[in-house]
Amino acid sequence: MPINEAMVGRQYGPFTYVVGLEKMREFAFAVGGTIPSTGFMSAGAPGGMHPWLHDLEAGAKSPYGSIVAMPNFAVVFAAAPFGAACGDPDLGIDLVMLVHGEQELEWFGPIKPNDTMKTVGTISEIYSKGDKAFLIVTSQTTNQRNELVVKGRWTAVIRG
Repeated sequence: MPINEAMVGRQYGPFTYVVGLEKMREFAFAVGGTIPSTGFMSAGAPGGMHPWLHDLEAGAKSPYGSIVAMPNFAVVFAAAPFGAACGDPDLGIDLVMLVHGEQELEWFGPIKPNDTMKTVGTISEIYSKGDKAFLIVTSQTTNQRNELVVKGRWTAVIRG
């Protein structure tokens, strides 16, 4: 079943997410190759991890004045409009046939503990190639100061 192309331009959000210090650390430790909770026990941070990603003292002395999230942590909140679009019944997508094709993120500022992120997204493209349909959702996330923090481009491939 083809996707409803009349849905191009539909918006989703805003979705609000308050960034938690421990969530940032857990994400960094998991991506860094260790069990997230070990960072707060004797094992410490994964080898080679930059201290601005987990150490409060080092973060306070950094140019950001705080620890910062790994850039890919933005997926935690910035993907919300993409998920909402894929599940929108007005699009007519058979979710069993959906594959997450790709995602692109462009960063404009750091993500810090207690930031309140607001993400909005728009269906920017719907097209077909062969027996596959493609859904493109673009998103923008701003912080509590209304500063642009991250833009996203999310692609779903729906097999025919």
